[in-house]
Amino acid sequence: MIEQLNMAVFHLINQYAGLNPFIDTLAILAAKYMPVVIILGMIYIWIRKGDKIRDIVLYGGYAAVLGLIMNFIISLFYFHPRPFMIPTGTLLFQYPAESSFPSDHTTLMLSLALMMVYFKETRIAGIILMILGFIGGFARVFCGVHFPMDIFGSFIVAVISTMLIFQFRDRLTPINNAVKWTYSKITGKLTGE
Repeated sequence: MIEQLNMAVFHLINQYAGLNPFIDTLAILAAKYMPVVIILGMIYIWIRKGDKIRDIVLYGGYAAVLGLIMNFIISLFYFHPRPFMIPTGTLLFQYPAESSFPSDHTTLMLSLALMMVYFKETRIAGIILMILGFIGGFARVFCGVHFPMDIFGSFIVAVISTMLIFQFRDRLTPINNAVKWTYSKITGKLTGE
């Protein structure tokens, strides 16, 4: 039942792939490079905002790493083929034939964004990043490298990893302080301060 729904929604989204070169190009760019856009956004926030915001950015990084570790563990016990491995749908760019569930790209993007949403100081930025993350995940389905359930699974993993880091954030303070101290020393030397 779930697999049939997964396949039906995949075809509903992917059926438009390969029909319009402009839309295909936008989708490929979003599918491949949206994580880079989100990471650049996090770097911008790190540089432009204060000390407390830097803690939040670091928590987001920890949540992303934890989410990717969780994905790796899931892939050890559960293998789900990518659409082009079955084969079904239209593939817009070449991708390794490996387990599709859950999507590492989407887990990374949504973990970073969700952590920003948790804190009121970064909530608006987090919502923007979350929208971009879902666009990136949707684009990966459109391009034929993921199924919709892969993206949904990534969202669940991101929620769990973000909640765990949020719960244990006080224990991460020494690590945060060390990272921020190192950053201040490096930037101080670069600026001559």
